[in-house]
Amino acid sequence: MLVSARSFDEYRAMFALTDDDLALRILDCPGGAAGFVAGATARGTDAVAVDPQYGPGRTALGTLALREIAHKHAYVVEHAGHFAWGWFGGPERSTRLRTEAARAFTTDMAAHPERYVAGALPHLPFPDRSFDLVLSSHLPFSYGAQLNEDFHLSALTELVRVARREVRLFPLLLHTSDRRYAPLGRLRGALEALGVPSRIERVAYEFQRGGDQALVLDATSPAPLPDARPGADAHDPVRWRHLVPPETGHHV
Repeated sequence: MLVSARSFDEYRAMFALTDDDLALRILDCPGGAAGFVAGATARGTDAVAVDPQYGPGRTALGTLALREIAHKHAYVVEHAGHFAWGWFGGPERSTRLRTEAARAFTTDMAAHPERYVAGALPHLPFPDRSFDLVLSSHLPFSYGAQLNEDFHLSALTELVRVARREVRLFPLLLHTSDRRYAPLGRLRGALEALGVPSRIERVAYEFQRGGDQALVLDATSPAPLPDARPGADAHDPVRWRHLVPPETGHHV
């Protein structure tokens, strides 16, 4: 799977993030080498990223991302007609934004390693309802040809487990084509049965042709989730602000 380095501005467009959203506690899962956490925290957002590549060897991620960006630039220049350029404007801006994002990620991870937590779906190292808003970019659905339907359902229920308000997923298309992930309707039905309603929203971002929709899951009142873990056994690598008791004087 690719090491991506999408920018804060891309995230804002992909997930239709408002200023109110950015005032919430946010998880980026999986974060890859994205610049979202760096950009969001610089604006005052309480944000954390999780990715299986944040373990040993994590310092190489930025370099790997830059290599991938260079490779992808050559590809998109050669195949520019395959992509939608309304948001980026063209390959040069796409490459520039992602290069800046990879460098911002590298700098921020070195300065604030606690914001970048090693972990992988479908079992994340966070207690239940740790985040107000969970964002998931280009793993579920994008790799629908490599990851089966059982994985997707387990991954989505795990994202709901750690969310208090919403989970937003983008895009709904396969990475290898411009086709929508075929079992999406069944997954939404299974989530509905677990008390997790969902909706599809159009966003002001498109790179894959037809890839301008996000799936939004309502995580406010799910039923007991399959394979849900209580979270008490999970290591807390960062401080969960909303779990601090009110008497300490901190906001909850």
